[in-house]
Amino acid sequence: MEESKNKFHALQLFTDTFAAETVHLTNEQVGIYIRLLCFAWTKNAKPFTTESARIICQCKTAECEYTVDEILREFFKFPKGSNDTWIHKRLTAEHEYLTAKYKKRSESGRKGGLARSKNQAPIPIPNPIPNNNKYDPVFENLWSNLKRKKGSKFQAHKIWLKLWSKGILKETDTPELINAYNNQTKNIQDDTFIPHFTTWLNQHRWENDEKQEIPDLVKRLEDLGYVHYARDGNIQKFMKDGKYYKVDVYDEKHQLVLDNEKEKSEIQAH
Repeated sequence: MEESKNKFHALQLFTDTFAAETVHLTNEQVGIYIRLLCFAWTKNAKPFTTESARIICQCKTAECEYTVDEILREFFKFPKGSNDTWIHKRLTAEHEYLTAKYKKRSESGRKGGLARSKNQAPIPIPNPIPNNNKYDPVFENLWSNLKRKKGSKFQAHKIWLKLWSKGILKETDTPELINAYNNQTKNIQDDTFIPHFTTWLNQHRWENDEKQEIPDLVKRLEDLGYVHYARDGNIQKFMKDGKYYKVDVYDEKHQLVLDNEKEKSEIQAH
């Protein structure tokens, strides 16, 4: 994969960890640290020089340069075999993880597409929808077989049409979609954790390999000091420093968010 294709425009920030690591810094130092993190991420977490760091932080005084140097020494390190460039260990690990993840997903999608395309006629775009029925019959079949529907049927139909027109989905994929969605939602006890079907389609969650991604996700968070204490369907639950968090394993960004309902129940219990 070419370097330009390895660029990820969003950088996940573990807010409680970041706050704990920077509590002793001034607001100016925090701003410089954030700018350097963003700079390193735009460079695909590859090494950069002290001079580059000073330039990106727009240093025009010796005091600014000193502050940048302090942040570099505290939060960054020299890569092996170098003493004049810097890397951020956690950013490097995160970038390698995402690169491997999306490379695997891309290869799986390419192989699947090649296999499906052999000896097949071009995928037709759904016929115009009759006025007396605004949903395509194939989608109607899909929607009617979802056991735990959530979200707008109209919006889900729009996304489905978009995927169909691009050749990503076809009629013979319907049983796979039904089984994947029903399997991923059947063990969720709390309905608030069930993903909207629109989101589920838009993120291609039928492609997710749960068995391979969940252990890696749990390990990554445990390495950052989070304690994994439970799972509710597709929601993995963690705690750290007296706070509760949750992450949807089928969310491709694996965004860690506060579990306010859990905190509320703990407060009421006491």
